[in-house]
Amino acid sequence: MEKLQIDFTSFVASLQSTDSLYDLFARLSLFFSNLPLGEVQAIITSAATSFALIFAAEMGDKSQLVCMTLAAKHRPVPVLLGAIGAFALLNALAVGFGTAIASWLPDYVIAATVALLFIVFGIQALRTSVEDSDEDIKEKTGHGIFFTTFLLITVAEFGDKTQLAVVALSSTSSPVGVWLGSTLALGATSALGVLAGRKLLQKIPLELLHKIGGVIFLLLSSVAIVKAYQSYFGINRLL
Repeated sequence: MEKLQIDFTSFVASLQSTDSLYDLFARLSLFFSNLPLGEVQAIITSAATSFALIFAAEMGDKSQLVCMTLAAKHRPVPVLLGAIGAFALLNALAVGFGTAIASWLPDYVIAATVALLFIVFGIQALRTSVEDSDEDIKEKTGHGIFFTTFLLITVAEFGDKTQLAVVALSSTSSPVGVWLGSTLALGATSALGVLAGRKLLQKIPLELLHKIGGVIFLLLSSVAIVKAYQSYFGINRLL
């Protein structure tokens, strides 16, 4: 896992030098082709878990409302690209922080902290109504719509519950999988907000999705509790 974290850090740094979409896909293909089968399975599992959790938690949240509001006034493509760019950056920062924590602190401390965070997030998600997530969206003028969306999403989501969840997930799971799953989930919720808008959101049972997210948080917290117990007492891991 330590080697994978180092490889992922180098991979993210290398993306800064990409000069075309083809180059980006080539680097992605090379990265995944060099991974052993066990790490690929870990990535897929972490990505699926992260996607389900983040997607359910973020439907109808403020980031989706930002995209929906801006897309009603501007071309949808720059809005969507700005949102995806912001989420990719925020998730990379969260994953980097989570993997750094994983290398500094004992496993049982990390697992116990993750369990506590997920319990809090789970209870909060189960108690939150759709009306609680409505916020006034103020558009920043003087910038292109891509950068406006990028800045609004970055400011709105930095240090948010979702980013903390990504930090927690990446400290105990595959960082690559967590980044992929969470970024795809946030990209999907943004796309729904941009392309479908408020009419679709009115038809989707948002409260049910939030409660599903809360249940997933609580289930993952129980897994983290078991991991903390096993790590503290030196028991062979079963999860």
